[in-house]
Amino acid sequence: MTTSGPSSFTVVIPALNEEGAIGSTIERTLRAAESIRQRTPIETVNVVVVSDGSTDRTVEIARGFAGIRVVVFEKNRGYGAAIKAGWDEVPADLLGFLDADGTCDPEFFVPMILSIVEQGNDLVLGGRMGRDSQMPMIRTVGNTLFALLLGYLSRKRVRDTASGMRVVRRSALPHLLPLPDGLHFTPAMSARALMDDQVRIAELDMPYAERVGRSKLRVIRDGFRFLGVILGAAAYVRISRLTLPLIGAMGLVSLLLVLAPADLYLAQRRLEEWMFYRLALSGMLATMAVSILCGTIVTEHVSALALMRYEGFDPKTRGLWRYEFLKTLLWVTLAAGLIGLGLNWSGFREYFATGQVHLHWSRVLLGALAGINFTTVAVTLAMLKVIRAMHERQPFISGSLARKP
Repeated sequence: MTTSGPSSFTVVIPALNEEGAIGSTIERTLRAAESIRQRTPIETVNVVVVSDGSTDRTVEIARGFAGIRVVVFEKNRGYGAAIKAGWDEVPADLLGFLDADGTCDPEFFVPMILSIVEQGNDLVLGGRMGRDSQMPMIRTVGNTLFALLLGYLSRKRVRDTASGMRVVRRSALPHLLPLPDGLHFTPAMSARALMDDQVRIAELDMPYAERVGRSKLRVIRDGFRFLGVILGAAAYVRISRLTLPLIGAMGLVSLLLVLAPADLYLAQRRLEEWMFYRLALSGMLATMAVSILCGTIVTEHVSALALMRYEGFDPKTRGLWRYEFLKTLLWVTLAAGLIGLGLNWSGFREYFATGQVHLHWSRVLLGALAGINFTTVAVTLAMLKVIRAMHERQPFISGSLARKP
């Protein structure tokens, strides 16, 4: 996915009431711009300050510097909105940003840019979790927990999912957009990059100082937002990373619930009333697990279709996502359905003959659950056939749309 030869770089400094640090941040960024031009292939460095509804002297101070652009939001739109506006103001081959609070060293853009140019990365994060980091303990703990969660979901590892200093190839943005306007802009970018196998991401430990002024981060509120965007990215690309543990847990509990009733029945060949609640709960959990599994499979196929990556579901695809697996599951549930029908056949005959049924509750319960699961799997398999047909039509539809005036 990577492209070669970036020659321009735009760095955005989003600022909300940062009069105490904005001046020194701009000065350091302008000095770093010269280092970037000397030590990397970048020829043009653009510096854009975006005031996100500041009510102090931030705009006044920023406008006192020559050679930069200043974008002013009259009202607060959000950290992410400011960064995106800065990128739109001066498009470039490489896009970056750093916080205006004095915590990041702009000189660190040099190794970050070289990581993209020399190693072919698409996104480079400036990691704040190194030995010399002055990050407050509560934020260190939060970042570590989010990094562990995202590492599990993506099967990749970064230590700082919310870094406020980054460089990204402009050509990689379509794989990351849309991104939110708020402070959860950075974890959303991290999550989507890590979940997307076509985006090469790297993390470099950088020096990180304590901020000047009061932090805009609200630990609880923004923590939940960060969690939401991480889970949302996983659901969009790899929802199975979220659902398979849940399916496994539900299946295990369902199995454990039937052990005691099954043991008593096999030993004494009788059923007791207390078993009904165990078997009903067990059957409900098993049915929910099958429904979630089928929904997961369909969702991942639809996601691959929407992202134009459906070739991944070819005949060599292993495990749960193979059509053969669903066909096998369909035959299993069909067999269970037929058994359920056999158990209830005398009840159907009795009902049509007399209008009454005198079957044991266990037969009705097993028959109903078997029928529900068979229908769910059958519908899922039919939906996948439709999705496969849509995939086969995609090239023709895309070509037709491209030819329209």
